[in-house]
Amino acid sequence: MTVTIVAGARPNFMKIAPIIHAIQKKQNEGKNINFRLVHTGQHYDKNLSDQFFEELNIPQPHVNFEVKSGTQAEQTASIMIAFEKDLEQNPTNLVLVVGDVTSTMACAIVAKKASVDVAHVEAGIRSGDLKMPEEINRMVTDSITDWFFTTSTHANNHLKKSGISDDRIFYVGNTMIDTLLKNLNNLKQPHMWDDLNLKPKQYFVLTLHRPSNVDETIQLKQLISLICDLNNGLPIIFPVHPRTKKMLDNANISHSNLHLIEPLGYLEFNFLVKNAFAVLTDSGGITEEATIMNVPCITFRDNTERPETCEIGTNELVGSNTEKIKNAFRTLFAGKWKQGQTPDLWDGKTSERIVNILLELYD
Repeated sequence: MTVTIVAGARPNFMKIAPIIHAIQKKQNEGKNINFRLVHTGQHYDKNLSDQFFEELNIPQPHVNFEVKSGTQAEQTASIMIAFEKDLEQNPTNLVLVVGDVTSTMACAIVAKKASVDVAHVEAGIRSGDLKMPEEINRMVTDSITDWFFTTSTHANNHLKKSGISDDRIFYVGNTMIDTLLKNLNNLKQPHMWDDLNLKPKQYFVLTLHRPSNVDETIQLKQLISLICDLNNGLPIIFPVHPRTKKMLDNANISHSNLHLIEPLGYLEFNFLVKNAFAVLTDSGGITEEATIMNVPCITFRDNTERPETCEIGTNELVGSNTEKIKNAFRTLFAGKWKQGQTPDLWDGKTSERIVNILLELYD
């Protein structure tokens, strides 16, 4: 069988890497399975894309559409046009999409209109927040998917409530955690560690990119000022997403303990997270990684598509509520933050399970 694997943005690369490695392992065992890797080019900064291929030992893609930036509609249309042509020229048994970025939805639509089966890795997760583009991507993708690979019982239940039969849902775990566990011993101290005189568990890592947090200058300034006031003078390391950098530049935001740095590669960023006193974020994926590494995580969102990170993990939702944010910092500095547990099947073997299932489905 042939599987066309789609990747487009930074979170995708951590999710596809172990799947590719699992396929290569089966090929070495003589199994009849091949893959074609399609990179849509949705992210095009080297630190957000190419470096991940190098660090995670992902082979160079068979094609890169290089769609780059644009409005939601422009980017979706560019990906669909390019993928339709590529799919015509390169027939496949299955298109495998991961996560919830624009590429996920766009390529799933093209595949189904071409009568090609679609498998969605990380299917079924829901935030319930339709203001998030990712939520639209998840809902549309899952409405036309054939095979659903899920990370949690919450995801299973969302799919079942939408009418998906049990025989199409496979509870396999989290491929992003496959990548994390494989690389925990390979994490790299970032170049600015000594320059900023960082010490383990004596700094914060901050990431912000959600429109609700970064698109309004006043709100962004207020949030960062509050964080800088509450952090007891500890350094705050902020790898700045391109979307957020534009807003920070316009807002002229500057604090003595806030250090804006360029986006980091996977191994350097997770070194920072692993050794941080706490993570401050609005990212879903980082909450999963923080849970596995048992690092306290404060999330500036009112909802999450990964509730297990709050229920048994290290994550707490505070939204933009000032009192919730203050209470979270008080709990942190009092040493009373909850200890995380590992969610079921987040054991580093998810990708093996996915590939074994695909081989059974397409035997």
